[in-house]
Amino acid sequence: MRSVETPDGERHVLLSSTDGTARVRDPATGVERTVDTADVELIEESPLSIAAGGVPSAVRRAITAVHDERTLGVLVTLVDDGPTAVVDLLGYAGLCESDFNGLFGELRAAGLVSECRVAGERGYEATETAEEAVELLRGAGGD
Repeated sequence: MRSVETPDGERHVLLSSTDGTARVRDPATGVERTVDTADVELIEESPLSIAAGGVPSAVRRAITAVHDERTLGVLVTLVDDGPTAVVDLLGYAGLCESDFNGLFGELRAAGLVSECRVAGERGYEATETAEEAVELLRGAGGD
């Protein structure tokens, strides 16, 4: 696989090319189509990055920051419950303070949570990006 760009600036994954035609996949829809090779230009960007670009940004951020169901559960809980004090989050998550700080450090770095004050105590709240990601993931269906 390679990456190509069409004259309108759209980036696609090049699946194959033969006899003056190229088979490309639109990363946003997954739809494959055949185009003239003269209508596409090879680009340096990784085809895997192009493919990932078809997933909404908020979901990509969540997927790369959330490594297990516990972390996903923490994120969903913050989206559903709103700002939550650290002491309550520690109880929910069942994590030691060191693991808790690592988990929230990753979520903060990904822009999914931010620090806040809850009844005068330190806490965390979900960002708009996290809310969008959870909404999109819930809308994906499945089990």
